Amino acid sequence: MMDVQLAPEALEFGRQARRAFELAGGHALLQRAEPDPRLRRELVEPILDRLGAWDLAPRRDPGELEAVAALCRSAGYWSIPYPVAERLARPHHQDPDGYAVDGLVVISERDPRGPLAGLDFRWAAVTLDGSFGNVTVTHTDAPPRHTAFSTRLEWRPYGQVANRPEADARSAGHSAALGGRSEAVDVPDVGRAVASGGTAGTQDFVGQEQGALDLALGLVLPCWTLLGMLDRALDLTRAHVLTREQFGQPLAEFQAVQFQLTDAEVERRGVDMLARYALCGIAARDPGAVDDALALRLAALEAAEIVFRVAHQLHGALGFCDESPLSWLSRYSLPLRRLPLGSAGTEDLLTRRIGRRGLTGLFSGNAQGA
Repeated sequence: MMDVQLAPEALEFGRQARRAFELAGGHALLQRAEPDPRLRRELVEPILDRLGAWDLAPRRDPGELEAVAALCRSAGYWSIPYPVAERLARPHHQDPDGYAVDGLVVISERDPRGPLAGLDFRWAAVTLDGSFGNVTVTHTDAPPRHTAFSTRLEWRPYGQVANRPEADARSAGHSAALGGRSEAVDVPDVGRAVASGGTAGTQDFVGQEQGALDLALGLVLPCWTLLGMLDRALDLTRAHVLTREQFGQPLAEFQAVQFQLTDAEVERRGVDMLARYALCGIAARDPGAVDDALALRLAALEAAEIVFRVAHQLHGALGFCDESPLSWLSRYSLPLRRLPLGSAGTEDLLTRRIGRRGLTGLFSGNAQGA
């Protein structure tokens, strides 16, 4: 039976990160970045530098994996306008041009998009069937207010790129110039990216087991960011119903309001537990880590629908005004909730992957759940 509790050190790191984001401006960072997505780097990266975020390698040590998850949650709490999860999920392997990549994004091959507007990094991408490749940001004139920093990406599978080993010497310098610590290592050719599929060209760069863990990590860390957003949405709602009065008493004293908040909190706590369980699967290099990651994502999307619905209902019209942090929080949660797939698409993919086999349970041992 695995221990799903985060280490005290990871929890403390998460608290310090949340405090650091708050002191740097908290919610105001998003407001400052919205007019120009290119400001995101100069607003956020100095904070991450001071926290030592780039020294964390989630694939290297379970404790560092937990610290990364706690950092993503803290970033989500303040709606930090930066793809923290995607940067920290950067894979170990070099791309076919010999460069170390600076981040990893999970995409839908049919419509590749990601919250990467205004960030000139070298991005690796993995599709939901395990195909690896590069993506470049397509510049758009659509304002972040309408897109929440998401933009269309140009997808180039590794199998369609010529491998150029002579570029290896340029790799470390390129990564350093873009910010962040290079962790590039050579990965032997040991098969396809994941058991469920992957392009033939992928096998030259990513092994089967490592490719599956990369996909799982790329799915799980953004869920931790979304979990932080749910934390914030409920904190804002509790504060609102405690101070707002109706018929001479605070809204919090009405039983119907208490029921709604209880339902939302139950959903949030369920995601919290599943998120920790999914981390354990990645740390243990569990073959079912991708299935657990998809189950977590599905639960997080369903919880987000309930939490944000309750938050908006109890805030009333104020929740849709820019004067309320909830309005910004809700709007900028949308890329996490829609990309690479929404709730229905995630459920369909998970169902097709596990079929009648089901998921391995928390107390299943080596047995698979019914």
